[in-house]
Amino acid sequence: MGKIRLTTAQALVKFLNQQYIHVDNHEFPFVEGIFTLFGHGNVLGIGQALEQDPGHLKVFQGKNEQGMAHAAIAFSKQHLRQKIYAVTTSVGPGAANLAAAAGTALANNIPVLFLPGDTFATRQPDPVLQQIEQEYSFSVTTNDALKPLSRYWDRITRPEQLMTALIRAFEVLTDPAKTGPVTICLSQDVEGEAFDYDSNFFKKRIHYLDRKVPSERELHGAAKLIKESKRPLFVIGGGAKYSQARDILIELSEKHKIPLVETQAGKATVESQFTNNLGGLGITGTLAANRAAKKADLIIGVGTRYTDFSTSSKSAFDFEHAKFLNINVNRMHAYKLDAFQVVADAKLTLEHLAPLLKGYETEYKDEIKALKAEWNRERERLGKITFKRENFEPEIKNQFSQEILNEYADALNTELAQTTALIAVNNTIDSESIIITSSGSLPGDVQRIWNSSIPNTYNVEYGYSCMGYEISGALGVKLAEPDKEVYSLVGDGSFYMLHSELITALQYGQKINIVLFDNAGFGCINNLQMEHGGGSFATEFRTFDNKILNVDFAKVAEGYGAKTYRVNTVKQLKDALIDAKKQTVSTLIDIKVLPKTMTDGYESWWNVGVVEVSEKDSIHKAYEEKVQMRKIAKQY
Repeated sequence: MGKIRLTTAQALVKFLNQQYIHVDNHEFPFVEGIFTLFGHGNVLGIGQALEQDPGHLKVFQGKNEQGMAHAAIAFSKQHLRQKIYAVTTSVGPGAANLAAAAGTALANNIPVLFLPGDTFATRQPDPVLQQIEQEYSFSVTTNDALKPLSRYWDRITRPEQLMTALIRAFEVLTDPAKTGPVTICLSQDVEGEAFDYDSNFFKKRIHYLDRKVPSERELHGAAKLIKESKRPLFVIGGGAKYSQARDILIELSEKHKIPLVETQAGKATVESQFTNNLGGLGITGTLAANRAAKKADLIIGVGTRYTDFSTSSKSAFDFEHAKFLNINVNRMHAYKLDAFQVVADAKLTLEHLAPLLKGYETEYKDEIKALKAEWNRERERLGKITFKRENFEPEIKNQFSQEILNEYADALNTELAQTTALIAVNNTIDSESIIITSSGSLPGDVQRIWNSSIPNTYNVEYGYSCMGYEISGALGVKLAEPDKEVYSLVGDGSFYMLHSELITALQYGQKINIVLFDNAGFGCINNLQMEHGGGSFATEFRTFDNKILNVDFAKVAEGYGAKTYRVNTVKQLKDALIDAKKQTVSTLIDIKVLPKTMTDGYESWWNVGVVEVSEKDSIHKAYEEKVQMRKIAKQY
């Protein structure tokens, strides 16, 4: 048994190069590369190791720790969690900046490896630069904040600890049932400390993603529930996409006439044009999907964790009469809503169920087709909304007066509605292009009205709805799909929050297209505020003298080196999209849209914290409506 003398950081890099994954008879490296932002806590350790011998790891210099971590998350999501990037940061604020991204990865069950530097294991120079101090324990550092946001967390204070920590880390990263962010904190003095490592530690290590087989009890119980139902409904979650269950879902849906509805994570598992796909479910869902859900007598959750947006805060289904069947590799999610649980791989379970359902057919007949046709007519209407200075009635309740809408039209020099612009984008770009978004009103609009005609072209993060994912994530998607056009759909509020990795994309020649919807405010939160009886308070972007803020985002991106466009009409938008595709450099299309022109409602309800006591009658009314809806919603 040989020994190899390496520093802790050198051993880490060498180990990362030897991790492989085996899925459905295909084997490939699991760690694609590493995003870096060097500081005093990692540049002399991991930095030196990467400079000396990165192996096959691709190294990208990020501009913000949260931004590059989101790029890593989007990369893994686009690769169906079968490849990852690692992320290294310095101590203190560099590590703290990982928190939002760690929450994003945890909420969405996406594997990513965080490698933040830490303070000295010896404690001799303490407190070092950027070190916090807690009187109750000298062992506490900034990295402890990442504990509740990590699926596995460890701190390396001796070189030999690296071996057990990394083996445990990759067991978690490659387990579909519990994957998520893994944090390995590296004491900065230990990063450079040498140790005689067992050479076997660096041998090629293969992690097998064997599909979990359902038991006979689970299969026959599931088949019995389905065959006893008259109006079953597939709820397609992210787990169905990661399991690559498209073909068997289509087969079962067609053969037995079972409609499909989608969560945000599950959208584009099956293409939107599929006859029985009724689209998004819940608060950001379609009218077709929500009506089907209300009448379903069996909800078949395939790889979903049933967020409040998917269940309309547990009011989407007829809980008095409907039963639930959950297929999920994660036992916790399978148990939700008192369901019959099948704790197994989604694709494999459905394939095993198929022969047990022979001869079964639902009672939907032509209803699925009628629901889909009705929604397609509504989508067509949403694509043709136009502004009228005298009487503008958008899809949602017009909470702004006509005078204020006219003010926005003048200030932004636009008469363009958000839904009209979004459908124009959908109809113009190539079908194999990939869109990405995360927060604000855009995720709701795209779940409802975006048609994904090719599977896995929809990379929307809505488990955490993290502002800042949109542009950073576009870089990660481009790294995952270098031959496809990638479009980041982002609001002005999220652009302000974080767009650092646009610079990284430009720096490394990774072309992304930013489609920026500017309505001069936190539009969806303004809607939430006003829909529940409040006024428009601190959610519009106005200057000190109450003028609407009009920022030239095209000029901002032009300064970075992007090709930019300014858009106020549908024709300008289509022309910009056509020209942007021809570019080899990253682009930004600055679209000025009117507020209050996004989609809303469609027989859904969201349980939010409406106040019980207020001086406003409108807020009292909103609270009473909430009280009534809570009587309908399931309480657990």
